[in-house]
Amino acid sequence: QVQLVESGGGLVQAGGSLRLSCAVSGRAFSSYVMGWFRQAPGNERELVAGITPAHSTRYADFAKDRFTISRDNAKNMVYLQIDSLQPDDTAVYYCAARSSVGIYTRTTDYDYWGQGTQVTVSS
Repeated sequence: QVQLVESGGGLVQAGGSLRLSCAVSGRAFSSYVMGWFRQAPGNERELVAGITPAHSTRYADFAKDRFTISRDNAKNMVYLQIDSLQPDDTAVYYCAARSSVGIYTRTTDYDYWGQGTQVTVSS
């Protein structure tokens, strides 16, 4: 059983930063492709960034300048650093794991999900 638990969300003023964390249980973590998704009210869940076991990354176009994904395979952790937060970044952020090769953008390509952490950015 693989479990993902996100943390680090909260209320922050525009221009601030947050570091989201995702703790992953299970011995196969180092073989998973990991992704961070977000879902704003009324919107579909979208990929923010993904990272392979070898630390190759892929970012959504909106995320290329202010978001940084990283992982620590020794600690079974994935992180998402968000800088210069904007009100449009307000969403629930989800961590996801994929047991097959490749960073994909569809939610259906991921096998395991966390419960999400709320990020709210005030203007």
